[in-house]
Amino acid sequence: MDKIRFATVWLAGCSGCHMSFLDLDEFLIDLADLVEVVYSPVACDLKHYPDNVDVCLVEGAVANQDNLDLLYEVRRKTRLLISFGDCAVTANVPALRNRLSESAAGVLDRGYLELADTNPQRPYAPGIVPELMERVTPLHEIVPIDIFMPGCPPSADRIRATLEPLLQGRTPTMAGREMIKFG
Repeated sequence: MDKIRFATVWLAGCSGCHMSFLDLDEFLIDLADLVEVVYSPVACDLKHYPDNVDVCLVEGAVANQDNLDLLYEVRRKTRLLISFGDCAVTANVPALRNRLSESAAGVLDRGYLELADTNPQRPYAPGIVPELMERVTPLHEIVPIDIFMPGCPPSADRIRATLEPLLQGRTPTMAGREMIKFG
């Protein structure tokens, strides 16, 4: 049997979802027998997202141009895309900056000019500091999502209950408090 080509991606978020993924403990050993991890910030040092990924968990919201570009690439190259955690599902905490200003420029002005103690200046380093999007958005506002897995972060039990059916060729049942509770 061919292994499932599996990936995880981290956009604008705290990495708590990935930490919860690592809380799968012994199930990670079982998972390693069934999947080939082809891209992940916790397991790989790859610079480019690969082709033909079967399942990808995407943590975080879209806050900058790099996030947007990667999300489009991930969607294009992935069969089953899972919105992984509250930031991916709703934009959650990263989207709090949307309340500060109607624009990315307003957010940058507030953080780097208005609140600066000394030497007020905006960061500008093309190719190094990614350009902010005008607003932070959840994944489904940009690309089609196949499965939503809320939680801040989702518990290891929820992650396992989502992945196990997929490994058996079935669709997980995302219903009930244990599977869809936010927070």
